[in-house]
Amino acid sequence: MTTTTQQSGTLGPPYLNSDVVTSSIDMIINELRSRRALITEPKGPDSESRVQFDELAAMMAKSRGRGLYYDYIASGLGNGALVELVDGSVKWDMINGIGVHFFGHSEPELVRAALEAATGDTVMQGHLQMNEDAIRYADTLVKYASRTSDLAHCFFSTGGAMANENALKIAYQKHQPAERVLAFSHCFMGRTTVMAQIGDSAAGRDGVPLNMHIDYMPFYDEALDRLMRAGDHSAQTHAIDGAVKQLEKFITRYPKQHTCFVFELVQGEGGFNTAPREFHKALMEVCKANDIAVWADEIQTFGRTESLFAFEAMGLGEYIDICTVGKMTQVCGTLYSERYNPKPGLLSGTFLGGAAPLRVGQRIVERLVEGDYYGPDGRIAQHHKAFVEQVEGLKSRHPDWFPEVQGVTSTAGGFGGMLRFTPFGGDKKKMIDLSKALFEDGVIAFYCGHGPFHIRMLPALGVFKMEDWPKVFEIVERSMARVAG
Repeated sequence: MTTTTQQSGTLGPPYLNSDVVTSSIDMIINELRSRRALITEPKGPDSESRVQFDELAAMMAKSRGRGLYYDYIASGLGNGALVELVDGSVKWDMINGIGVHFFGHSEPELVRAALEAATGDTVMQGHLQMNEDAIRYADTLVKYASRTSDLAHCFFSTGGAMANENALKIAYQKHQPAERVLAFSHCFMGRTTVMAQIGDSAAGRDGVPLNMHIDYMPFYDEALDRLMRAGDHSAQTHAIDGAVKQLEKFITRYPKQHTCFVFELVQGEGGFNTAPREFHKALMEVCKANDIAVWADEIQTFGRTESLFAFEAMGLGEYIDICTVGKMTQVCGTLYSERYNPKPGLLSGTFLGGAAPLRVGQRIVERLVEGDYYGPDGRIAQHHKAFVEQVEGLKSRHPDWFPEVQGVTSTAGGFGGMLRFTPFGGDKKKMIDLSKALFEDGVIAFYCGHGPFHIRMLPALGVFKMEDWPKVFEIVERSMARVAG
């Protein structure tokens, strides 16, 4: 007869915290530190490594049916804001996966978190079966979101578009049968069938059947800020009153038919467009008076403004019913108040997120809150100031590169760590040419806007050094000279 002795307590923690596991991770991190230290400055590709890159790029083009926008395939190693590519080149990464890698490349503490997560029993976690990581991370996001809002719950998903889909479903269920959506002109919501219809981009919905009713509100005109600085405060008031009247017209035209108004507090793909608190507040108050859900899309703004949440930075928390976060969070999430807590069955999905992204995302949020990033004198605000100074220096040396652009009041704009500048009259072809010239010369940036267009940067401000701004803009100036001809 065979007997089994039942061991008290769980076996997982002793394994995960064993000397063998922890010392092995320590060895990997030590090796990472020594290797990443060899990456110190940008450099061009080498011929031998370029052969491997070309093979991989051809494989990618064949499997995807379309080639790469940039010749970007990472080698697997970087050093903060510098990244090494398969072709042997090293570049300043000033776009970071369009805002995903706030702490840059090969950050030891985040690699450690990923390795610790990789020692767990599964790679992916789901809504039916999850580990402790998902629970603790959701609790962390709710903890900080609820400081200045009624947001009380968090539901994870694997992408920003799916987080937005879940937000829309929550609003639909709460306000059924209302089905119209209010959004700003030039907004971007993601690339699912539904989100492509809400997003104000014709190319993003080319060929997609249109079966939704979207009412577009004009976004704030930044040209009003120039009048404000000149002392004409009535101009902004008139503009806000006009926006409120337009919103009320939509509500009157379609009574009780609007389920939500989605607010990009700082527009991302639309051009890093900003608006004052008073603009958003006035529109949110109309929504509240008419029982229309106020939804803050913070997929791109989360963590990058002067507070953890942009709604917090703008003092708008009391109005927020639903909020979506992503990019920097690694795993995307939909946050909502108790009033908008949906019925069972509405939200689900096989995948919740990967074990490593959950653990890394948790550590990112902890570091953001523990650090000196936020507030008017925080690190993000200081970097924004340094960026503006570099752009203004360029403009003073090369005024012909920066002709006046209608609707653009500041050559260098954005908010916090969402940075943009507008050379060459905001011409789209010039922005594309410049972004590719920058890449060739050692700086990875991208463009945004719908006309005018801008060069945008989402730097790794968690690790980027203030003294590196001149190094980056030395390359920017060289690239711009090539494009200017």
